[in-house]
Amino acid sequence: MTRIRRTGHRAALLGSATLTTALALALTAPAPMATAAAASPRVDLRVLVVDDGGPATAAIADELRVAGTPFTTVKLADAGRPVINAAFLADTVDGRPRAKFQAVVLPNDNPFGDGSAEMAALAAYETTYSIPQVDAYTYARPAVGLDTPDQGGYAGSLDGRTAQVTTAGKAGAFGYLDGAVPFEDNAPTVNESWGYAAKPATGADFTSYVDVEIPGATGQRGSLLGEYRHDGRRELVVTFVYNQYQQQFRLLARGIVNWMTDGVLLGADRNYFAVHVDDVFATDDRWDSTLNCTPGDVDCPPGQGQQDGIRMSVADAQHAAQWSRQRGLTLDMVYNGGGSDQFKLENNNNDPLLTQLQADKSAYRWVNHTYDHPFLGCEQNISVVPWVCAKNADGSTKWITRTEISQQIRDNRTWGQRYAFPLETGELVTGEHSGLALLPQQPTDNPNLAGALTDNSVTSLASDNSRESTQRQVGPALTVPRYPMNIFYNAGRVSDQVDEYNWIYTRKSQGGSGICETAAHTTCLDAPLDPATGFQNYIVPLEKRIALGHVLSNDPRPHFIHQSNLAEDRIAFPVLDGVLDQYAALYADNTPLVNLRQKDIGDEMKTRAAWNAAVAANQVTAYRIDGTVTIQAPSGVRAAATMPAGTRKSLVIGSEAFGSAYAGRTSGWASPGVLQDKVTLTLPTTAVTALKNTAKTVAAAKKSAAPARKPAQRLPLPQGVVHRVPYGVTAR
Repeated sequence: MTRIRRTGHRAALLGSATLTTALALALTAPAPMATAAAASPRVDLRVLVVDDGGPATAAIADELRVAGTPFTTVKLADAGRPVINAAFLADTVDGRPRAKFQAVVLPNDNPFGDGSAEMAALAAYETTYSIPQVDAYTYARPAVGLDTPDQGGYAGSLDGRTAQVTTAGKAGAFGYLDGAVPFEDNAPTVNESWGYAAKPATGADFTSYVDVEIPGATGQRGSLLGEYRHDGRRELVVTFVYNQYQQQFRLLARGIVNWMTDGVLLGADRNYFAVHVDDVFATDDRWDSTLNCTPGDVDCPPGQGQQDGIRMSVADAQHAAQWSRQRGLTLDMVYNGGGSDQFKLENNNNDPLLTQLQADKSAYRWVNHTYDHPFLGCEQNISVVPWVCAKNADGSTKWITRTEISQQIRDNRTWGQRYAFPLETGELVTGEHSGLALLPQQPTDNPNLAGALTDNSVTSLASDNSRESTQRQVGPALTVPRYPMNIFYNAGRVSDQVDEYNWIYTRKSQGGSGICETAAHTTCLDAPLDPATGFQNYIVPLEKRIALGHVLSNDPRPHFIHQSNLAEDRIAFPVLDGVLDQYAALYADNTPLVNLRQKDIGDEMKTRAAWNAAVAANQVTAYRIDGTVTIQAPSGVRAAATMPAGTRKSLVIGSEAFGSAYAGRTSGWASPGVLQDKVTLTLPTTAVTALKNTAKTVAAAKKSAAPARKPAQRLPLPQGVVHRVPYGVTAR
């Protein structure tokens, strides 16, 4: 039986060219300064981030950057930084007062010190234009509307605790969450969090949005995140520290941005999860626990060992289809038609797996993986381990030819069409992402790859995110980086997975390979995993946590596993179930997982990259005047926007719904319609009323009885926040 050889690398929409996009929103602007009463102010859709170098402000800035929300950073430690004064914050444009920022993010409630002119300027600015302020991490005390922790509250580590979104939080900016906000505890020996849980101060206008039970006080809860209204201002007071990777922040990040922008902003944030199953119809080689390599693959010396291969059975295929339907997640079957033809050749022209997958073909998406999965880069010299590229007589690299590559693509496409599998013919995943550069043996792409892609009109080409995480052009195709799950291609049984895992991630002194002692971005296990419990108690939780981290990071990149992982012990399903179960427990029904096919992921990444590049280069100008938001961007760049649900886009005649609903808001790519050079959006009356009421109640907020001053103590920064705690033994 022909099996697949590997290189030994381990599985480590939102459209028109225009210069101006205008969004008209049925908003009522906040009351301008009395001296400017004749003209409604212009409020720029940009966030001011005042950075003290700490992890909390960096986390919020990262959320803005990834979403494509414009922001300006002022680093307090920079000697040449601008002074934050009235002129920095506001000016006049075309006779109209302008607020340069729609929100302010500070490292704490007063990072400048007592009596600071800069803090006074910010307070006046926020009051004048009704601008929200986020205190990224501050100490609980009356100056922020809270009692101090020693008054029936708590100060200390929050590792492993579960906070809750309050009723007020669910009714507001955090309504996309079901309620629970678990704090990570990835390393028992490392303190990964710190926070102050406190009760609202007597008489303070404070509303908690996220709270936690106070240790030792059953039924008593203290705020970790809430809104403090005072002196005509409103602050989002966060009293725990975090970094951009931690799950507790990833859960709350969208809500923090929603709150500070009132849900009217540039940029978009969604949760994506797609899973590719490679080598469908093929037979994968099996790990040999005696030789500590994979016979038939390039990590074993030629001729050593012999193992039966791993191939899905009919029962495995039936289970996969049933699972996909029950879980509501469409898998992408990345297939090799030659595997089925080879199986039929060896089994009287019969392949029950093909028959079953044909019957279930509509349950999946189908992607070309080449006909029989050859390595499409250089010709491999496998007489040595590790393999090397074969050389011509003149010393140049021997490459797989354009004809061979093209035939592999074409033959597999023809095979899939013969059996009526629904294909997107422009998508391709080469075997092991071969043809693309592979370090250290093949530092450049096969020069024949781009031509073969052109021959077959391939426009979407998968790549390995652990090798190259950015999208790039290869001939006519854009790459789509995929995350490898650390569920090995050569393991169908739990015992094989754990044995190989121990070999890779155990020190030589403990019987392992020692790879973890020398490989970059890899750490070693403290001790080998227990063969009986290591998979369920260590590997599954770790891989689930890594994948969920990607899902919560507004990252559309797909994950990939192999058909062998759906066979025998079906070791992929505990990981996938873990991701889906935890997601369902954390998020409300209005925030479903977005499950895209490969080409759509590529389109999203391309459109997003163009927008984010324009934002980063300060080529985007956006502002609101009364009910109209105008966005100016380079020609051909579409703008990402998030607006209140029910927003409509005006057309030359009539209107249509803008974007699509997600997480209690409406988001999408904004572009002009036919015969238009701008986009006009109108908010529903309910949203307008809510915004008016917020401005009125904040303006009427009473004067605080507590003086504004710098936090009374140096805020703790735990080691696990300053230095990211790896998700287990390998960082990917």
